[in-house]
Amino acid sequence: MNSVGIDISKGRSTVSVMRPFGEVVISPFEVRHTDSELSELAKQLKSLNGETRVVMEATGNYHAPVAKLLHDAGLYVSVVNAKLVHGYGNNDLRRVKTDKKDAVKLANYGLDRWLTLPKYIPEEDTRLLLKSCYRQYRQYSKVQTVLKNNLISLLDTVFPNTNHLFSSPARADGSEKWVDFVAEFWHCEYVCERSERAFVNQYQRWCRKHGYNFSEEKAHTIYAEASGHIGVMPKTETTKLLVGQSVSQLRATSAALAALKQEMQSLASQLPEYPVVMDMFGVGPALGPQLIAEIGDVRRFYSKKALVAYAGIDAPPNDSGDVTGRHKSMSKVGAASLRRTLFLVMTVYLQKLPQDEPVYQFMDRKRAEGKPYRVYMMASANKFLRIYYATVKAYLESLEQV
Repeated sequence: MNSVGIDISKGRSTVSVMRPFGEVVISPFEVRHTDSELSELAKQLKSLNGETRVVMEATGNYHAPVAKLLHDAGLYVSVVNAKLVHGYGNNDLRRVKTDKKDAVKLANYGLDRWLTLPKYIPEEDTRLLLKSCYRQYRQYSKVQTVLKNNLISLLDTVFPNTNHLFSSPARADGSEKWVDFVAEFWHCEYVCERSERAFVNQYQRWCRKHGYNFSEEKAHTIYAEASGHIGVMPKTETTKLLVGQSVSQLRATSAALAALKQEMQSLASQLPEYPVVMDMFGVGPALGPQLIAEIGDVRRFYSKKALVAYAGIDAPPNDSGDVTGRHKSMSKVGAASLRRTLFLVMTVYLQKLPQDEPVYQFMDRKRAEGKPYRVYMMASANKFLRIYYATVKAYLESLEQV
């Protein structure tokens, strides 16, 4: 039994090889994440006598090249959650923290958990790309929210309430009518300094140019709104520059989000479970690819409970002696992004109120029992996830039998 502990860092790793009873096979040494050095490491590990297993912590993207190369070389690789290793072996009063000590710690952890070490299996290219697209989509969504709030805050000083004048949804390319409007009509004085009829004509030409529906009633409403406000910031070229730059940044981010959303849809449609997931209630063109991206291949989970625990919406027992815990909270030890997506799916259930859907019926019962909002939302997400697991796994297994 050769247990290889690899402490991963950015661009380099520390490797240690241990055998039972504290036998040091290879003292800790450093290896860079280059093809030549990692290939040499794989050759060295494969030359060891006996069975060899490699253990490393999941460290974002840093561990991926090491795990993939060693796996492709035919070695048994296990990538474990850092929380599982964090408290292991910390029974000394004097705690030492170095890369070499961590590599030895991982090697000893591998020896103690030898029979239960999960085997690392690289994700398919399509699933990996889909997950990466979704992670970028999440980041751009946060940036878009910041930029929208920034533009609205700026408009409060030059043309208040402009964003509430239009209710048109965002287009497929990410553009929104109110954003395009303030790019042209960037100050309330810019609207009301001309006659109402002149503005109506200009607004009509603007709608025709950008492909928006024209409403004369809406034009009069905009003119009245502009005339009723006083711009705190003066109508100057500096103000125009500030609004223009804010609009430009928001447009670029919205366009990037639209492109990522389209790419996610394209990637998700290439996966076998796509039609089944899209047929589930509450799942649409946006949430479907998000679910598939976060869950991945559902067959990698050995049970429904494992998937629920992965999402962090399980409620572990809280018993002690003769006392049975009645109030159990979610563990939240899992994929936060998946919990967010599930919450959005449950929001669709609340909006649509599908009386014949089992998830909604369960949600309605919990609400009738007086459960708090977050409790019945996540309890319903738990049930939805179990149905997802059973449905998708059965479908994928049926495809394998064909």
